[in-house]
Amino acid sequence: MITEAEALSHILESVAPLPSKMAPLREAREGFAARNLFARLALPLFDNSAMDGYAVVAGSCRVGESQRVIGEQPAGIDCGLEIAPGEAVRIFTGAPIPAGADAVVMQEDVRAEGSQIFIETKVEAGDFVRRRGSDLSEGQKIVGAGERLRAQTLSLLAAQGLAEIEIGGNVQAAVITTGDELVKPNETLGAGQIYESNSTLVQALFEKSGASVVLREHCADDPAAIEATLRRAFEHHVLVILGGVSVGARDFVRSALTSAGAQTDLWRVSIKPGKPFLFGRAGQCAIFGLPGNPVSAFVTFLLFVRPALLKMMGAGDEELSLPSFDAHLAEEVQNMSDRPHYVRGQVVRGKFTPVGRQESHALFGLSRANALLRIASGETLRGGATVPILALD
Repeated sequence: MITEAEALSHILESVAPLPSKMAPLREAREGFAARNLFARLALPLFDNSAMDGYAVVAGSCRVGESQRVIGEQPAGIDCGLEIAPGEAVRIFTGAPIPAGADAVVMQEDVRAEGSQIFIETKVEAGDFVRRRGSDLSEGQKIVGAGERLRAQTLSLLAAQGLAEIEIGGNVQAAVITTGDELVKPNETLGAGQIYESNSTLVQALFEKSGASVVLREHCADDPAAIEATLRRAFEHHVLVILGGVSVGARDFVRSALTSAGAQTDLWRVSIKPGKPFLFGRAGQCAIFGLPGNPVSAFVTFLLFVRPALLKMMGAGDEELSLPSFDAHLAEEVQNMSDRPHYVRGQVVRGKFTPVGRQESHALFGLSRANALLRIASGETLRGGATVPILALD
């Protein structure tokens, strides 16, 4: 049994970024830039007004004195206006600053009388003028390779006149569940059976990570049926198998993988929940065997599958880990097991509280959690302590 760090290191060494593709900006959100991008336009592109008001020469403006209004400059096409000391141009937010002007006085700070305005406040050069390039200069790096493309990043790219961007490839995944005890929703349960929910959980995690689930099948505990389904699943970039990877007499997945020609690299990782975890490969397909208990499947997906997916999608190293922040423990938490334990809990107003039963089958508690707390084997964390928390949302 290996440590979680050893398992993750091996997994990340075993997967590679997929070929990049061009995508319209509207479809690139939460993707990852395939290469560095540099500004080709300054922002702002020209000196413009930050307010509705009057463009003036600051040195000629004194409180109580008048300025002669010689024209109007709306936002849009530059009218090519020019002013001298003692003159003003009516101007609107975003409009080009007329030649000769070095300040804008807000309309609230003047008194207009016909073609004259009277200044009612002190005016200094630069007031309410957005200077060309003050936000971004030509040649400045705006996106790094592997950087996540958030909505605000896409807005910056659109402001550069770009309609599309090169991003990492889309991961296509297969999800297979196993077990005679599992029944599809809306079907009738027999004695000893339960509804199958793990594939819904894992598909949602795939999609939240940016991958597409294109094959989703359930197999009974039949070695031949499992092997046949595995062979079809190997055609995808990633395969997640739920259940059947432990050592029980009815756990057929490992032997079926071998029969189907897959190579198993890892089996069993020292974490709680999630010890019966498997990783292997079949050609270009990365295979993850997750435990059948939902909490174990959830935790192992986030710790091992998600980072591999993001690397395949072109994410930089800094994007692979779950977001982390510090919180205060609302109560004492202990881990008396021989493995690190990922405790599910809620963070509310900076305090982390374990929620629900901390057992691998406890789905209700998991449904209420928005964070994970990793506590080492044999460790006790006192109430009120400041601890690092992994964010789920």
